[in-house]
Amino acid sequence: MKIGGRAQGDPRLIAQLAAAVGRGESLVVVHGGGDEVSALQRRLGIEPQFRGGRRVTSAEDLELVRMVLSGATNKRLVAQLLSANVRAVGISGEDAGLLLAHVTDPDFGRVGGAMTAQPALLAHLWSGGFIPVVSPLGRDADDPQGGGLNVNGDDAAAAIAAAIGADELLLVADVPGVLTDAGEIIATLDSVAAQALVASGVAKGGMAAKLEAGALALRGGVRRVRIGDLTAITDASAGTRLSPSPVPAA
Repeated sequence: MKIGGRAQGDPRLIAQLAAAVGRGESLVVVHGGGDEVSALQRRLGIEPQFRGGRRVTSAEDLELVRMVLSGATNKRLVAQLLSANVRAVGISGEDAGLLLAHVTDPDFGRVGGAMTAQPALLAHLWSGGFIPVVSPLGRDADDPQGGGLNVNGDDAAAAIAAAIGADELLLVADVPGVLTDAGEIIATLDSVAAQALVASGVAKGGMAAKLEAGALALRGGVRRVRIGDLTAITDASAGTRLSPSPVPAA
């Protein structure tokens, strides 16, 4: 599952995750933290830049992203889980080459896309009874020196879910699901309808990125994708379920 940055601030989060682990589920938790990155940038006199809900990242920005996501945010979440008796281990997508990405648009700087995951490290952690908590950075697959890249957390979770053959990818946000203009939850959404929501502007920014990541996961073989709030962690019926578009009849 991917836990969005704002959802991470909810005091109910750790209890929800501990309950999921207590049911014996094998989890990988990918976290966000973009608001914290933006806050640090502003304290340093740097105005964050976004396009289509995705962060533009210079080489200098990347160091700040590492500091926040792989440092403070990751270790704070791990500490909270350990205090709830969850055997959590914090890692970065750069560790052991877990996430390999390509610079797909130079205008975004050190931002990676077209990701693949190499999940051997996750399997080792699971075999030891640990829950991996992953910060969304990756290694540049086209750089012989393996330079780092900022990657979208939803896309990172989708790549990992596909690589491990996950039963479900859950994208946890601060809203109860994909919403209509009237604020009602859309229970199910196929890929064609999801694209229409993005094109019409009903789904934009971070939600548009989640819909795109969900489509990637489905194409990668993940059986089930949901978008929802914290209740979706322990309630399998909560949130919006994404599904592939039906194949037209011949």
